[in-house]
Amino acid sequence: MKDFDFTEEEIQRYARHITLPQVGGMGQKKLMQAKVLVVGAGGLGSPLLLYLAAAGVGTIGIIDDDKVELSNLQRQIIHKNKNLGKYKTISAKEGVLSINPNINVITYKERLNFLNAESIINQFDIVADGSDNFATRFLVNDTCYLLKKTLVSAAILRFEGQISTYSAYKNDNSCYRCLWPKPPAEGVVATCGEAGVFGALAGSIGSTQAIEVLKEIL
Repeated sequence: MKDFDFTEEEIQRYARHITLPQVGGMGQKKLMQAKVLVVGAGGLGSPLLLYLAAAGVGTIGIIDDDKVELSNLQRQIIHKNKNLGKYKTISAKEGVLSINPNINVITYKERLNFLNAESIINQFDIVADGSDNFATRFLVNDTCYLLKKTLVSAAILRFEGQISTYSAYKNDNSCYRCLWPKPPAEGVVATCGEAGVFGALAGSIGSTQAIEVLKEIL
C-alpha cells in the first residue's frame, strides 16, 4: 500500500477495491487521478455520480442547468426533498461530497452548447452522457470525437434503457453518430415527461454506466 502513498483513511475507504486483484493499489490510484464529466444530474446522473464518488474518482464535473422539482425525486436519487428549487448542480455536489468529501467537484450551472462544449469537455478524460434530449447527445458525441475523448452514453424511457461506450479514435471504432447519423424528427420519440419512466430503471442503467466508466479508467 505504501508504494501508492495512500493515507490510512484512503486505505480503509477503498479497502474492498484494493483487495481486488483486478483493481489493487495501482487501479485505485488511477481512479483517484481520473477526471470524469457527467452530463445531466438527473435519473441517470444520480446513481452514476454517487458510484463514481464512492469509487474515489478524483475529479467529477457536473453540467446541468435545471432545478430540482418534486417529479424528479421518483428516480433522481441524489436529490433530496430539502433541495427542491435548488439547481441540480448544487444539490448533486452536496450528494457527491456526502459520500466522499475527498472528491474535487466542478459544477457548470448551464446547458452544454456549441459555444462551451469544447472548452468544458477538453478538461476531462471521460464523458458520461445522461442527457434527456437528442441535441445534447449528438453535440456530446461530436465533441468527444473531435477531442478524442471516450464517451459512455446512456438513455432510458418507459421500461427500457440502453448504454454504449464509444472510443471512436481508437482503431477506427464506431461513434454514436455511426449508429444514428442524425436525430429523429421532432415528435417521433416521446420524452420521459410525455411517456413516463420507471424510476428504478434509472438506478439500474445509471449504475451500469458507472461500471463502464470505471472499467475505462482501469
